Amino acid sequence: MKVKGVNLGNWLVLEKWMNPALFEGTTAEDEYWLTRQLPKEVYEARIKVHRSEYITERDFVTIASWGMDTVRIPIPYFVFGDREPFLGCIDCLDKAFNWAEKYGLKILLDLHTAPFGQNGSDNGGICGVIRWAQMPEEVEFVHTVLERLAQRYGHRKGLWGIEVLNEPALPKIWETMDFAKRYPPMDPEMAVGSAPISYKFIRQFYLDAYDRLRKYLPEEKYVVIHDGFELTIWKDFMQDKERYKNVVLDTHQYLMMAEMYNCEQSIEGYIQYIQEHFAKEIEEMQQYFPVICGEWCLFNSLACGWDTKGGQSVLNGLDGTPVETISPDQKCKIYTAVAKAQLDAWNKGSGYFYWSYKLLTDTVNTAGWIGWDSWDLGRCVDFGWFPLEQK
Repeated sequence: MKVKGVNLGNWLVLEKWMNPALFEGTTAEDEYWLTRQLPKEVYEARIKVHRSEYITERDFVTIASWGMDTVRIPIPYFVFGDREPFLGCIDCLDKAFNWAEKYGLKILLDLHTAPFGQNGSDNGGICGVIRWAQMPEEVEFVHTVLERLAQRYGHRKGLWGIEVLNEPALPKIWETMDFAKRYPPMDPEMAVGSAPISYKFIRQFYLDAYDRLRKYLPEEKYVVIHDGFELTIWKDFMQDKERYKNVVLDTHQYLMMAEMYNCEQSIEGYIQYIQEHFAKEIEEMQQYFPVICGEWCLFNSLACGWDTKGGQSVLNGLDGTPVETISPDQKCKIYTAVAKAQLDAWNKGSGYFYWSYKLLTDTVNTAGWIGWDSWDLGRCVDFGWFPLEQK
């Protein structure tokens, strides 16, 4: 099993930085508050147009033409439309499965958000709040969402697998990212009691989720668990292969996070870090699980021309560089080098999903976004930064 794929980020789970226009007229930084700051009819009309236009049949044709075989689709906990005031999106998934099956692609369904937050970031649906794991009724709700997804899509030809929860914030990443500072809560009272998710909790949640999914999910479909940004702590987990079948370990490896761990911001520095950390750890853990790199990209501070402090932007109060300081040739040299090194690293495991398929941020006309175009796989392919033939 070797997967080559891309994430359909910001389609069904919104991230403001990826499409700022959706948040116009509000002070919201996440989807939770967007729904509460816009009038209901405005929110629903805006979201319906976004979902119908952001990803279409043509995009599945394009992805297949690149030689990709799988898409990872981040979905929200309100996917079934049973959490007011959010608008469900199960109809979009139904279409996606039809498109995927038509054009020979598979789908990894990724539960990307949980009520009251599992990581406190914008991509978790609500900034600065991590209380989901402390609320048994909401933990149970997430289990029911997973069960319903397995019931609906378990026997679809296009289903590759189901990822039970994206990026739960375990203690180490909670401290490294300093979520409360990086993603301040809109309502501080809602954030009271926020805390990292314990190792004990997440292990039990994964065990329970596996059992509940397998009631409806055929054995050949994958159950995917996220490493919580601690790849090597899972060696003793789910190792009874008769009991736990086709469990995949997902790790997210970004150069911007390598920079936070003092990776030198040079081509040589990135390649060395990729080889000594990304590749080494994936190769080590591949003995225990099939390991996929479910999120990564070419973005790095060197190609931006300034130190982004671990991928922070104007949304975090940083100005960025006012003018392009890296030539197109230099950019191409940087990106093709880190692309090759990262693809070689993911090859030590069971494949990858690029983050993300597209980006609607205007990196030319909006101050502070120079260098962020590398998050958009379509642009990377068009500019020759991403070597399709090496996949």
